[in-house]
Amino acid sequence: MHTDLQKYYSEVQEELENDILAYWMKYAVDRENGGFFGFIASDNQINETADKGCILNSRILWTFSTAYKTTGNKEYLKIAEHAYEFLVKFFWDHEFSGLYWMVDYKGNPINTRKQIYNIAFGIYGLSEYFSATGDNTSLELAIKLFEEIEAKAYDKENKGYFEALTREWQPIDDLRLSDKDMNEKKSMNTHLHILEAYTNLLRVWESDKLRFKLKELIEITIDKIIDPERFQFKLFFDEFWNPKSGDISYGHDIEGSWLLFEAAEVLGNEELIKRSKQVAIEMAQKVFDDGIDREFGGLINEKNEHGHKDPYKAWWPQAEALVGFLNAYELTRKDYFLDASYDMWDFTKQYLIDKTHGEWYWRVSTDGKADCSMPKVEPWKCPYHNGRACVEIMSRLNKLMK
Repeated sequence: MHTDLQKYYSEVQEELENDILAYWMKYAVDRENGGFFGFIASDNQINETADKGCILNSRILWTFSTAYKTTGNKEYLKIAEHAYEFLVKFFWDHEFSGLYWMVDYKGNPINTRKQIYNIAFGIYGLSEYFSATGDNTSLELAIKLFEEIEAKAYDKENKGYFEALTREWQPIDDLRLSDKDMNEKKSMNTHLHILEAYTNLLRVWESDKLRFKLKELIEITIDKIIDPERFQFKLFFDEFWNPKSGDISYGHDIEGSWLLFEAAEVLGNEELIKRSKQVAIEMAQKVFDDGIDREFGGLINEKNEHGHKDPYKAWWPQAEALVGFLNAYELTRKDYFLDASYDMWDFTKQYLIDKTHGEWYWRVSTDGKADCSMPKVEPWKCPYHNGRACVEIMSRLNKLMK
């Protein structure tokens, strides 16, 4: 092991507070129309009339709620309150319940579909805000979203959850989360983030129904979504869980490894803790063996079934690798996992953090050249992956150093 734990902790803490959180507080807050600007270019040029995505808002709500819990800094709480107020006022569908996908810069709904992935992030952000503030209304809204998912999106015959519905919670033809996704009934990505959301909700709300559903989600993840031979996620499915894609997402694999084990731990089911631990280790090992760029460093983003790799390294897989490899070290005490976590941090420091304009670049080329054509802020580019990674690293290293 070559990693200096105190050095790692200090560097991550510095990055969290003086770069990531500071950037979003300085540039992203829309003081005039509420919420957060929907688009900021790589050089920090703000488009003040860009549409605003609910995922971005919910992720900021989560990030600044947990930042306040972690540091006690009331300036972070103010940003969380700002995010909460905009979500409740403009993203919440007061007629049919649930959350809109997109509003314009003034908060008028422009895409009202009920994307279950999006609803899950609403639960994630609202439950964390309740944890930070004790605001009962935020918990009530999180529970309401949980009940809506279960009543409207759950597949009673085959288990799991359908991808999307109309504003009125009716079937919809186009189920895709984004243009690059397959138009299939179920996906790994949506189930992973429902798992994440239900785990966080269980931390603050004791419910037999929620416990049952989280247990089922863990079992679905292990039995249906993870390939039992290669310990990698299958990405898209029909309603009967037949896989529809052979592509590999190393970022999701390493993220899923630690979220799966976290879910089992929060649930407290010893059998599932044991199963999830073994699967998490196998998944992290597979990413360690196949997903690290041994020549240039960093984590490979994706590889298709023909072996062609994404030529770019996106910001979020690097962030998830920090946590996933550290989690694997905690579970195994194998030094190479700890070193891999720090190596990912070293790559991030060197190539992904924008030392001129702040925050992280969206992506860099294989050899680390930043793609400045991609924005710093847009509906998918947020402080959740890198902010959460810093909080997780700090918490885990603190326990290891003790």
